[in-house]
Amino acid sequence: MLTTKLKIKGMHCASCKALVESVCRDVQGVQSCDVDVETGVATIIHDEIFEIERIKKGIIELGDNYSVEEIV
Repeated sequence: MLTTKLKIKGMHCASCKALVESVCRDVQGVQSCDVDVETGVATIIHDEIFEIERIKKGIIELGDNYSVEEIV
């Protein structure tokens, strides 16, 4: 399994956390996703078949206030 971390700006509550985690879990190859609203970091556990751009697009489409960048 591999781990990818995303910095997500614009989250502020438990509902935001649930929405982002749902988007991540719907992407093929994702095993789990945990979002920390306070730090704005989503930790995604996935296999090699993983579409990071699909996750980024899905999160941005949740609302105008979200922005996403990969943490290297």
